[in-house]
Amino acid sequence: MEQVLDIGGFEQVARETVAGLPAPFAALAQDVALRVADWPPDDMLREMEIDDRLDLTGLYDGIPVTEKSVWDQPMGPDVVWLFRQPILAEWRDRGDVTLERLIAHVTVHEFAHHFGWSDDDIATIDRWWE
Repeated sequence: MEQVLDIGGFEQVARETVAGLPAPFAALAQDVALRVADWPPDDMLREMEIDDRLDLTGLYDGIPVTEKSVWDQPMGPDVVWLFRQPILAEWRDRGDVTLERLIAHVTVHEFAHHFGWSDDDIATIDRWWE
């Protein structure tokens, strides 16, 4: 468990989660960079108008595949961000899920945005919060 608590452990769980996606989704996920950081950057929080940095456990930064165009000129790869400290805080607060499962959940949620799913779309099939 201790190894999962560090950034490398978070990244390993997230990469294993992405590797386990069904074939059509796994192929689409290959071009997305995965980044794990302790905290979301302040400019990201300001842009999203989030006051409490514990409120952001992950973020998809890019153009969903359903909206991409051959005319897009990307400045870099799409990125899925996972934020270690907010995820750890949620894990401690919940107390009803393993850390690995929570990391996997946040990872899948953010990649779902890359696949073109909205939060409402995700909520219709994800009973995580019930």
